[in-house]
Amino acid sequence: MKHVILGNGPAGVIAAETIRKHAPQDEIILVGDEPEPPYSRMAIPYLLSGNIDEDGTYLRKGKDHFAAQGITLHTGRAKSVDSKKCSVAFEDGTALAFDRLLIATGSSPATPAIEGIALPGVHPCWTMADAREIMALAKPGARVLQMGAGFIGCIILEALVNCRAELCVVEMSDRMVPRMMGEGAGGMIKRWVESKGVKVHTSCRVESIQKNGDALSVRLSNGQSVDADLVISATGVKPNIGFLQNSGVACAHGVLTDEYLQTNVPGIYAAGDCSETLDLVSGKHLVSAIQPSAAEAGICVGTNMAGKKLVLRGVTQINVLDTLGLVSSSFGEWQGVPGGEHAEMSDESNFRFLRLEFSGDVLVGANSVGLTEHVGVLRGLIQSRTKLGPWKDRLLQNPLALMEAYLATSQLRNLMPPKGFKG
Repeated sequence: MKHVILGNGPAGVIAAETIRKHAPQDEIILVGDEPEPPYSRMAIPYLLSGNIDEDGTYLRKGKDHFAAQGITLHTGRAKSVDSKKCSVAFEDGTALAFDRLLIATGSSPATPAIEGIALPGVHPCWTMADAREIMALAKPGARVLQMGAGFIGCIILEALVNCRAELCVVEMSDRMVPRMMGEGAGGMIKRWVESKGVKVHTSCRVESIQKNGDALSVRLSNGQSVDADLVISATGVKPNIGFLQNSGVACAHGVLTDEYLQTNVPGIYAAGDCSETLDLVSGKHLVSAIQPSAAEAGICVGTNMAGKKLVLRGVTQINVLDTLGLVSSSFGEWQGVPGGEHAEMSDESNFRFLRLEFSGDVLVGANSVGLTEHVGVLRGLIQSRTKLGPWKDRLLQNPLALMEAYLATSQLRNLMPPKGFKG
């Protein structure tokens, strides 16, 4: 059996290792489109900060790790997939046949349509090559303008502050981290970041970037102009699935998969940021672009590609973010559901915030800021879809009573007889 894995990020690497565990004799080819060994993009901010070197970003530290496991590393960028002939064509004119194919190609930065976006000194922060360019410019005292204050943007932001750059952040939404935080939580994160000396423009966008001597001049939609030595674009990402056009593999925003992470084409699978899996809370397919989900998917898909059976029970949207020492988290349907109720607590002076979202007496989503002790409880209640009963009304009055509600409802579940039991 010949397995071709497109993408050497966490999902692809773990899938290859899992296949090898279950199928010692199978051929495995792991394909990446960069010259570096497989590495973690999430480690790049630590590289920018100087906390690690390039070797520290590598997913596997041993130089002979993949060779020792009989996993062949191949460099190439997929151009097309012929699902009938079981073949992948690459942009360099080469091709690989496969018996089973894994699409784990991840995502790429979205490039905003802005005048001057291609000028020298304007960079995304996504690849190792990007990191090298940024490190050459983000010296102490350098003037840096960052477009975007989403999850990835906030991680980059912290690295730039650690570099002692003079930082200005521009975000189109009315708050920071808008795809995981509501107005209250996102606004609090903005105020925290500003208290650390970072300039933040929300409800604002970059209109143009122009050369200004050796520097750049950035015009904003609020009428201001900002001089910068470096502009970083962190305005979101999109799944790398364009090469699947006319392949017969069904895609929506990402590649659609079943509970085994197989696509509509037998023998072709997908995992990681480019795929859509079932969300346990909403019952909808979604892209769960976080590394823990990619790792879990890698184990599941590798097991299935090796001929075993393992079901991915779905994902719950969970994001935990540390922004300059302020920890925030987002769970499930954090934006609420039609007809649902919510409870909210805000302690502005201590940067503590909590909002709970309910559907009936079930907790379905939450935002929290500065309340790390509740992260495990929130995950447990939301993933288990626990019926809170009278505890729902108590939480509406006091959202901080989460631990008591969790313990009480957990004990109640433990006392209930198994389904189908007859005393």
